[in-house]
Amino acid sequence: MFEDTRLEESAAAAPRGYPCDVYVSSFEEQAALVALLRTRPDGLSWPELTTRVRDEASVERVIEDLQPSQGLFPDPEFADALAVAEKDVHAWNSEGLTFLTILDGRYPASMRDIHQAPPFLFTRGELRESDPGISIVGSRDASPTGLKIAEAVAIAAVEDGLSVISGLAAGIDTVAHTTALRDGGRPVGVIGTGIRKAYPAANRELHSEVAERGLLLSQFWPDAPPQKHTFLMRNATMSGYGLATVVVEAGEHSGARAQARIAVEHGRPVVLTDLVLERTQWAKTLEGRPGVTIASSTQDVIDAIRQIRAADDSINDAIRSLVSA
Repeated sequence: MFEDTRLEESAAAAPRGYPCDVYVSSFEEQAALVALLRTRPDGLSWPELTTRVRDEASVERVIEDLQPSQGLFPDPEFADALAVAEKDVHAWNSEGLTFLTILDGRYPASMRDIHQAPPFLFTRGELRESDPGISIVGSRDASPTGLKIAEAVAIAAVEDGLSVISGLAAGIDTVAHTTALRDGGRPVGVIGTGIRKAYPAANRELHSEVAERGLLLSQFWPDAPPQKHTFLMRNATMSGYGLATVVVEAGEHSGARAQARIAVEHGRPVVLTDLVLERTQWAKTLEGRPGVTIASSTQDVIDAIRQIRAADDSINDAIRSLVSA
């Protein structure tokens, strides 16, 4: 179908912060993945197809398994989908969007093996090979106390060299990102719409600033509108990207509830403020679970983040020692 080459980029072409031999998905591989996801052979879901592609380390082999050629003639539905996908990928590249498949060397390593890993990502901004960060999430209609906590946590994250990850929604998300930008930190925005969209509309300028000075990331087609299920999927991606999730303030049915639960499933630490514990039943069910910390003050949140960062640094140091031994 296409030549599956592992391209070694020149030092000049390699993304900033990546080794020069990072693998970049070929145009053909990208288009084939898009066509595979759109046709969904055998009725397989996106997560099922993503797992197969990741395990096989090849889009082509998965397609050959699911769409065997009939003599000299390939499946016509897939051939049509592939032709459309090639036009789309070319348009995305021409627009300046970065399109990563799960096989791409620039795809965030922290997300590649998690449950619900997206099959692809669209990004604007600076990709980094290593990007330790903390997700700061919570209510869109936050109280003054919640906003103050979010600002303080974001300040501490910036001081410690951590990226500030959030969803670019109103309330807690907005304060987390504006604080990171104000203090010279790195914001990472994981959005629940396509990369061409800005939601809410009031945060359009903030989207642009995050992309310019940090990273904007979407797991949806570029023009995908905001929908309830896309924000839940976005929460799972935020959990996978970061070292930990801090839920500052949230309601009983907040998207932060889903992110906290998914983070526990991912084995990522979760920090809940006592505001969340006091006001929601779901937080009470997480209390006492491994990796879940209840913080009774802003300083408790900051201390928990620093302990999480120190533990991650220790693990990375141990891994480097084993590799160099």
